Amino acid sequence: MKNITSINAAGLFLLCLLSTCKPDAEIVLDYPIRPVPFTAIQLNDDFWATRIRRNNEVTIHIALDQCYRTGRVDNFMIAGKLKSGSFCTEYPFDDTDIYKIIEGASYSLQTFPDSNLDKRIDTLIYYIGKAQEPDGYLYTNRTIDSIHLHPWAGKKRWEKDPELSHELYNCGHLYEAAVAHFLGTGKRTLLDIAIKNADLLVRDFGPVSLLMNRATRLLKWDS
Repeated sequence: MKNITSINAAGLFLLCLLSTCKPDAEIVLDYPIRPVPFTAIQLNDDFWATRIRRNNEVTIHIALDQCYRTGRVDNFMIAGKLKSGSFCTEYPFDDTDIYKIIEGASYSLQTFPDSNLDKRIDTLIYYIGKAQEPDGYLYTNRTIDSIHLHPWAGKKRWEKDPELSHELYNCGHLYEAAVAHFLGTGKRTLLDIAIKNADLLVRDFGPVSLLMNRATRLLKWDS
């Protein structure tokens, strides 16, 4: 069933791109505070700075290794026909762990450039791109085997999202990761995947005019 929350998911992503990926975007309503991109922030204190460095040197790599060990990366590789197998984790929202790690790594790369971590993230994005269906759909559980789905997933796309399928939940984490990766690295690889997915949501849940009308009420582009 098509619902307004799904329309808002795509609209939120488009507004996020409009307000963060173009630094000279101007908010024209009565809200006087502009967002500050994380790329403009540097922390040099003894409390947060040391924890951010530890995140870069230890935590992100542990989380990445866990995603390989537990099959979360394999799900994307299998969906993308890079290897054979069946869906190999417990929940259909496990895709989001990859997205969340990419988001965190993108924040870290902006502060601590790391060519090895950058390459590892590029590899994950390649797997995500291969797993994406031609129309933009990204949900490895269905792509791997559309017959033997997780009990939370409906026979048709989106139909059980209001319950437990987490299809749109996964999309939201993808979008957050894509924006962070673009801002942190300047690369469009994940951003283009996310836009293709958001375009699918617009087609499935609402007309482009609905979203763009809302966007133009919030933002005025500088010429």
